[in-house]
Order: sequence, then structure tokens, then C-alpha cells
Amino acid sequence: MNDKAIVSVLDVTKIYTLGQTEVRALRGVSLEIHRGEFLSIAGPSGSGKTTLLNLIGCVDIPSSGQVTVDGRDTRKLAERALTELRLHKIGFIFQTFNLVQVLTVYQNVEFPLLLQGGLHRREREARVGGLLEAVGLAAHARHRPSELSGGQRQRVAVARALVARPSLILADEPTANLDSETGANIIDLMKDMNQKDGTTFIFSTHDPKVMSHATAIVHIADGRLAGRQPGGPAAAGGR
Repeated sequence: MNDKAIVSVLDVTKIYTLGQTEVRALRGVSLEIHRGEFLSIAGPSGSGKTTLLNLIGCVDIPSSGQVTVDGRDTRKLAERALTELRLHKIGFIFQTFNLVQVLTVYQNVEFPLLLQGGLHRREREARVGGLLEAVGLAAHARHRPSELSGGQRQRVAVARALVARPSLILADEPTANLDSETGANIIDLMKDMNQKDGTTFIFSTHDPKVMSHATAIVHIADGRLAGRQPGGPAAAGGR
């Protein structure tokens, strides 16, 4: 694995069994992602984008091949070590939000910091409050997820993923539930974190506006890597 790579995927396959049917979600994918990249994974629905993110995020394991994250071969890690890797190195923005319904907006965003430990209450308050302000939800801090719109819940999920300042953030369609202005603000927030802190971002997206900010775009089709190109407005507009 290249020293600059934070993620290395080597000849990875993923097969799901549905009754008597085998679904090949990934077919021999190899990919290196360097530290500090703002990378977009593009492809139609069902192409394998979410499966690839789940493998990189240690949410799932490959059927064959090797996934290395931050220098660690995920196949060789015990469940506790995988949990630690997810907690301290990786932030997730899920399409389904995965918010804790019994917690307030503030508590949902604070939760990763409590799991990690190490920050005093005032530091947690400053970090959570700053992010809720940045995503436009400061006035909703005491609300529960059931009281929010889909777009607002998406913004809570974004703030929760960013709050612990992980070195790698995985985002599955991060602007899918947002209006164009809010989506642009969220991308600006992530890009700022990418440039200031060197945080690596990996997106799965259909959104050309998200792709226009990417440093590289990886195209995936039918579970196979279909190419990689430099990012930017021209690349996004050409698809």
C-alpha cells in the first residue's frame, strides 16, 4: 500500500445471497485513495457505490480481496479493533440518516464525542454548537429527529459525521435530501474541512454539483471500476 494512501482496495468482490440467488455487487474492484482527496464515486443506482463505501467503512467485509484503511488490513482485525477504527478514524453520512430517535439533535451530534471520550463538556459544547450553527440547525438543537424534515435530518447526520474530526469521511449521496442552496452550503463546509484539516472525503453521488468539487471522480458500473478522471466542473459537466 502506498504511504500516501489512506484507503487501498485490492481485487475486491462482494456477493450477497438472496434466497437461491447470488448478487454480485462488486466484481474485482481495485482502487487507491490518497490522504486529503475529495473523491467522488459516480455511477447509476445498483452499480455498487454504497457497497464499496460500506466495505471501506468497515460496516461490511468483502467476499474476497483486501480492504486496507489507515494502514490496517480490515480482514485481520477483530470486531473490537474494527469498532475502534470506525469510532476514531471514520465519519459516516448515511442515506438513511441512522439518527437515534430518542435523542435530541444536539445529543445525536454530541454522541460520537461521548463515545470517544477525552473532551471536556465545554469543548464538546463549542464543537457541537459550532457545527449546528454551520448547518443551520442551532434553533433546532432540542428537537428530536421525528420533528424534523428529511433535509434537516440529513444536516444532523452531516454534523454528526464531522464533529469528531475523523481523518476519513464517507458520504452516501450527502445532498440527496437537500435543496440546492443547503446542499451547496454543506459541500462548502466539507470542502473547508478538507482544505484546512486535510480530511479525506469519499462521496457516492449523482449530483454534478458535488462532482464539480471533487479532486477525482471514480466511475463504477455493474460492480466494476469503469475509470478514474480528474475532478472539477468540466469533469462533472461531461457526464
